[in-house]
Amino acid sequence: MNDFHLAQVNVGRILAPLDSPQLADFVAQLPEINAVADQAPGFVWRMVDEGGADSTNLRPEHDDDMLLINCSVWESVEALRDYTYRSEHLRVLSRRREWFERLADFHHALWWVPSGHRPSVAEAMDRIALIRETGEGPGAFTFRAPHPAPTGSPAA
Repeated sequence: MNDFHLAQVNVGRILAPLDSPQLADFVAQLPEINAVADQAPGFVWRMVDEGGADSTNLRPEHDDDMLLINCSVWESVEALRDYTYRSEHLRVLSRRREWFERLADFHHALWWVPSGHRPSVAEAMDRIALIRETGEGPGAFTFRAPHPAPTGSPAA
């Protein structure tokens, strides 16, 4: 078992409310795409709401009802990359401009967490803030400049 897993977060501002006709196709695909993730090699966990549904009911910024968050944990960068770009997820990802604004700043981050750790919304948003403030580094990075998992065991 690995001592560390890869956490990822991405946020996006939807172009219309989730119950609008404009977002209907996106919302309809969520169960299928979440199932693809849940069954993907290397998948560990994904953030869900208190009822166990997807994370579309969570709001990372309380004053922005249009900002959605997605956070998950994977065994490795390679496992997440395969899911993101080599599964049915890519079909949905390729249509993101139909449903989400183009954000000018970093809207995603990757970082290493101790195995068994499940990031909170606040922790995930802190990683987005870190990459926006300092750029890519060991504490928050992207697929473009991945950092290796820490060596040794996580601090207790």
